[in-house]
Amino acid sequence: MKNLADKKRALRKLSPRLARAASFVIAACALAIAQSSSPSSPETALPAVHLEADGLAPRPIEELTGTTIARDYALAWRYLVEALESNRSGRIDEEFVGFAKDRLTQRISEQKHAGLHVRIVDHGHHLKAVFYSTDGTAMQLLDQAQLEIQTFDGNKLIDTQNVAHKYVVLMTPGADRWYVRELEEVSAQPL
Repeated sequence: MKNLADKKRALRKLSPRLARAASFVIAACALAIAQSSSPSSPETALPAVHLEADGLAPRPIEELTGTTIARDYALAWRYLVEALESNRSGRIDEEFVGFAKDRLTQRISEQKHAGLHVRIVDHGHHLKAVFYSTDGTAMQLLDQAQLEIQTFDGNKLIDTQNVAHKYVVLMTPGADRWYVRELEEVSAQPL
């Protein structure tokens, strides 16, 4: 059985039930091989995001909404990290809208023009929900992020910062996700 056609002919000779089972096993093996040959890298992993929403007013966050917010915020940071590293906006449209998208696009343009790029090692985010509108159209959060930010001029490292960063975040819902509408860094004082 040197080629795929020979394999298909051999499978057709087997009973239909056995053929389906064999096809499933072959597909599962192919998937396992593909996954083992390309281990997940830190660039594709989502950063850790912990959401605290105790005592939120004027309305509480439903469990599914809280899970979705944390996931979408983690995706936004992954895409932000990729964009600043490559100086390409890439997938930021998938998670950022409004002022946050405009500022990020401008920053990428300025970095590219200056010949700089930024590598961020994201050690996680602690989000505290401070406001959730009664109609469910906006949520304000405070983010305490532990980030290692490395600035490069070409391939030369020119600065490294490894400190907590504080952000005020405004997220709004879309058809199938929550978007980051505002991401404003604030002074590093305890939340």
